[in-house]
Amino acid sequence: MVICSNKNVSVPLIGREIGPETMCQDRGQIGIAIDSMGTMPSSSVLLYRISRQTLLTAAILVVAGCGRGGGAPAVSSDNNPPSNSDGNSAVWVPDVFEPAVNFENRCVVPRTGTDPRTGGQFPDVTGTTLDENNWLRSWSNDLYLWYDEIVDQNPADFTTAEYFEVLKTSEITPSGNPKDRFHFSLSTEEWHALSQSGVSAGYGATFSVIAASPPRQVVVAYTEPNSPATTGPVNLARGASILAIDGVDMVEASDDASVAVLNAGLFPSEPGESHEFTVQDLGSSTSRSFSMVSATITSVPVQNVDTVATSSGAVGYMLFNDHIATSEQQLMDAVDSLLGADITDLVVDLRYNSGGFLDIANELAYMVAGAGPTAGQTFDELRLNDKHTVFNPVTGRLLQPTPFHTTALGFSAPGGQNLPTLDLSRVFVLTGPGTCSASEAFINGLRGVDVEVIQIGSTTCGKPYGFYEGANCGTSYFSIQFKGVNAKGFGDYTDGFSPENVVEIEGTPIPGCSVADDFTHALGDRDEARLSAALAYRIDQSCPSPSGLSDRTLLRAKVDLSAVDGHIHKSPWLTNRIMGRR
Repeated sequence: MVICSNKNVSVPLIGREIGPETMCQDRGQIGIAIDSMGTMPSSSVLLYRISRQTLLTAAILVVAGCGRGGGAPAVSSDNNPPSNSDGNSAVWVPDVFEPAVNFENRCVVPRTGTDPRTGGQFPDVTGTTLDENNWLRSWSNDLYLWYDEIVDQNPADFTTAEYFEVLKTSEITPSGNPKDRFHFSLSTEEWHALSQSGVSAGYGATFSVIAASPPRQVVVAYTEPNSPATTGPVNLARGASILAIDGVDMVEASDDASVAVLNAGLFPSEPGESHEFTVQDLGSSTSRSFSMVSATITSVPVQNVDTVATSSGAVGYMLFNDHIATSEQQLMDAVDSLLGADITDLVVDLRYNSGGFLDIANELAYMVAGAGPTAGQTFDELRLNDKHTVFNPVTGRLLQPTPFHTTALGFSAPGGQNLPTLDLSRVFVLTGPGTCSASEAFINGLRGVDVEVIQIGSTTCGKPYGFYEGANCGTSYFSIQFKGVNAKGFGDYTDGFSPENVVEIEGTPIPGCSVADDFTHALGDRDEARLSAALAYRIDQSCPSPSGLSDRTLLRAKVDLSAVDGHIHKSPWLTNRIMGRR
């Protein structure tokens, strides 16, 4: 299925930059029910970026097939909608809304059998497109943060996917970005699989699109252990450049058919897909070719936990790529390991961490700071729309700030187990354009209790907003429902966090150094540019010349891999805050 969205920000597309024009993105049906099975902690917060976005394209023709978008009717413009399944006509009256429950689970294609999330039967009954659209309309009017900025349009004039896309604000921020860049929907089944286990189809290699237009440049950012990308003759490593896929030139191909081949090879949609790659390894003067078969990949979110010896004591380092359920135990193990090394400082590498469960960010913040600054303090507080200022309409509970968690919530570690703590007064955070949502909440939460956060890298993406899943008829909808603020009431970082020495401040400035990514060194290597800058800053607060880029920068030519930022493609659930119910 295809979703269309009006965006006026640049995204990594191979071919030509798409700016204000309408672009399409593969919707890829996903979803999760955190509360219904009772297996996920209650305030599970996740994050979204772009769902299986086609990162490579030949030209602006990518908008073809998007439907009408922009609020234009896709079916008809009359006020005689089809009848509901019970024989009653649901006549649209502008700005009059029935309760969403009146239309819930009335589906064009009802699901049958057992719901794996609840163990009970699916609640779906036969309904119509109009039923599904009316549910979206009423649900959005009740819960959307900026509900009063939605232009109420006849639900009979749209397909359900198209209608969801117009149920959001069209306002623009002072920096020129869309106010709502985060609206998305996925199938409930796939969402459930991704969020609970980190399982998805792929090779175990995460690619960075550095130069999106010919001459393109796509490199390996990092890999997963024991995956197709790291075993046998493939053996891919960070910094390897992709030269061709299935005989198509990655660098110069420009026709639509060739670009489709490149996208299919980089981002397989199913396990078992075989694609021929030609790559040039970092430091090699020759290329090599091999076949790589996609598989079901279980990511390892915490990697390269180690210490760096310095004259002023050991410095801990960890690469943290995703706030997924399995990261809870891995983070606890990492902190235990670093405690044994008696570290004096910690570097948390979040450059590729676009988000996940907010509760994981909360736990990590506590493990870094300890009880001293966090006792009795707020990590994050939700601000909903002005209809809901006392009670949470989703959970039914009193709206209260979320404190720092001191025990594991049971994502992957035993629930109630005490979290180990490093008791540090400061932390170094390595960031990139893809550092989003839960990762930004980690930064903001610590700053709210006066733990010093030193940012080394590039401006983060800027996502202080989040949502609860709204599931209906097999699709999980995510529409901005709240803003998160820290203990000081701050959450206005819609343009991200920027190291204070950037040439032009793009986001909220915080202490640190603007340093581009360095693909010529392994992650965790003390000579890698960002880690090296963090180690130097410890000594005298000095910074190299600013080199970091923001997510709004689209490179058009090949560059030196030692100082460049790229765009990372990740699953959508990992790039926005999504709360679970309780």
